[in-house]
Amino acid sequence: MTEKEIQLLGFEMQESSDEFEPFYYYTYKIADGLEFISCANDEVSEDQEWHVDIFNTDPHIRFTEFGDVQGLINILEKRRVKK
Repeated sequence: MTEKEIQLLGFEMQESSDEFEPFYYYTYKIADGLEFISCANDEVSEDQEWHVDIFNTDPHIRFTEFGDVQGLINILEKRRVKK
């Protein structure tokens, strides 16, 4: 998956920094306790492929294909109960 595809899915950039240099990653919140998080820009593979995890799961749940993430987001958004 490319960075552009992550952006097309509606993920929001989160900027951060450690003591050495700034970095960024993307998040997409479905509901409280259910959020997607991308790898950081300094963790992208050599072929510039990004991945997305469901945040804070054990074991990790990882996606590397745009269509898989798009389909899951569509299903989850469609099933969200409106208040």
